[in-house]
Amino acid sequence: MLHTDISTAITDLLFTPGLDLEVAVDRHFAPDYRQRTDGRWDDRQEFLAHIAHLRQVVAGGSVQVHDELVDGDRYAHRHTVNATKNDGATVRMEVYLFGEFAPDGRFRRIEETTLMLEGTADDRNLGSAR
Repeated sequence: MLHTDISTAITDLLFTPGLDLEVAVDRHFAPDYRQRTDGRWDDRQEFLAHIAHLRQVVAGGSVQVHDELVDGDRYAHRHTVNATKNDGATVRMEVYLFGEFAPDGRFRRIEETTLMLEGTADDRNLGSAR
């Protein structure tokens, strides 16, 4: 089965200037998508609001993949997001996630926890900020 991956999704969502938010989300996330980040559940609309907020805060960055496993419709991934904010500050977060693919290869569900490696106390909730 062909499927998306989280590093490509994050790059499209946050680090590809000019790519429409709806286009980026539709490319990687199924209509019934839900996400839990650090214990907080969001539906697709709440996820869109989160990404729209990040697009206003983040100027650029990259994703460093550490581990990635796929087994049928199940997905596990560990990565570090390196982001530069519009004010020039940097944030590094390590992310551990488990996911499920929809039949079309887009994400149906992601459950993740984040570990801030670099940033300020205000950046701690960047993974779920709106």
